[in-house]
Amino acid sequence: MMASTLSSSTSSPARPLSSNLSRNSLCLRAEAATIASAYTYMPADELAAELADGVTFSGIEVGARLAGVMGVQRRHNVDLIRHAYVLPEWQGRGVGSRLLNHLCHGADRPVLIGTWAAADWAIRFYERHGFKRVAGGDIAPLLRTYWNAPGRE
Repeated sequence: MMASTLSSSTSSPARPLSSNLSRNSLCLRAEAATIASAYTYMPADELAAELADGVTFSGIEVGARLAGVMGVQRRHNVDLIRHAYVLPEWQGRGVGSRLLNHLCHGADRPVLIGTWAAADWAIRFYERHGFKRVAGGDIAPLLRTYWNAPGRE
């Protein structure tokens, strides 16, 4: 399966929280255990390795439930958006947009996002937020430079 990489040299400004999200809804790195328990896609030891490698997670809680998480990692001369997940019942309701805006707001360097080429929904989401697909020939060098991508990507 081919990977797709998107890039943005500028970030979009943060938008105000929608009315159904509390003003204190962003939770940061300290809640890593909550993120791990809410999103079982990543075992706790892998999450610990991501944190040790510099990924900082943010999340949005709605009520007492974590509705979405997204990470950012400074790597060389760029910021990478990593591990973006929103619970199905909160998709399409601004949670992912709010997280992306939070992580990109004030970025002082290019932001890169890597995703599977078959993840059309993810690519459309990032393109709606101003990211552009990287040319096919440029993907492999970017993956080698900025990600620890398995060979199948």
